[in-house]
Amino acid sequence: MECRVTAIDQGPDQATDQATIQVVPVDRPGAIHGHDLLGEGLIWSDRQQALFWVDIIGQRINRLDLDSGIVAEWDVPDMIGWVLEREGGPGFIAGLRSGFATITLDPFSCVPIGAPEPDLPRNRMNDAMVCPQGCIWAGTMNMDGETPTGNFYRLDHDLSWTRVDSGYRIANGPVLSADGQWLYHTDSALGRVYRFAFHGNGTLGPREVFLDFPESWGSPDGMTIDSDGGLWIAQWGAGSVSRFLADGTRTHCVALPASQITNLAFAGQSRDRLFVSSAADGVDEPAGGALFEIVGSGFRGCPTPRFGG
Repeated sequence: MECRVTAIDQGPDQATDQATIQVVPVDRPGAIHGHDLLGEGLIWSDRQQALFWVDIIGQRINRLDLDSGIVAEWDVPDMIGWVLEREGGPGFIAGLRSGFATITLDPFSCVPIGAPEPDLPRNRMNDAMVCPQGCIWAGTMNMDGETPTGNFYRLDHDLSWTRVDSGYRIANGPVLSADGQWLYHTDSALGRVYRFAFHGNGTLGPREVFLDFPESWGSPDGMTIDSDGGLWIAQWGAGSVSRFLADGTRTHCVALPASQITNLAFAGQSRDRLFVSSAADGVDEPAGGALFEIVGSGFRGCPTPRFGG
């Protein structure tokens, strides 16, 4: 299916066609299930040459082998927001509804690390990233998506955690700028993208508002960074992803054939293949919950760090 990439000079109403690309639904041979109820947490593994993502509601980990196109799936005994590779041990660190856990796939095991919010039973892990120092930065949210009980945590190499921010409704999409100067984070329920000065020693500067999304842009969801410094944001409810410069200028918008776009990540040996996840929960759309590849974006992603513990 064809779509248009638009270059935007003065906002969405001033869009002009820049280039034609393809949005390709990814076939899933070998997959047990169909589309994801809530696809999220896309990460590229250089070590395994595979793309991983999760189905939060479906309680499943997916792995796409780019060479064969085969998708393998593992059921998980809890809602799962993300998996991130480990440097110092096998498998992954995962964010479950109940807290942090270690997960291995072959053979499968899921071992709890700890629950940072035992007094908030309606909260769950939602999205996370690994910084170049090997720490995980992870946000939580209330299951109703409205109550501001969500928090932002740093998980250190010794598997201890520290709360670094609070008051989120839907904490989402942490990502570090290509130059390592800024950490971007969203509250999807508010339609707001924040940024923090990133000091590299485990501390952040004050929270600043980077972008407020107008209603026509949907809600900011997962994010990724390209090697030129562009910030890509999935737009839940708007069926698109957009690219922004460090000054907040929107340079590109790519429309997709599903409304609930959740996350995106660059993948492949050259990190020049851009994949996008979506959600089928609550909508009646043929492509809802599909995994897409945006072909011909012209951008490359940054290396994906691994957790240092």
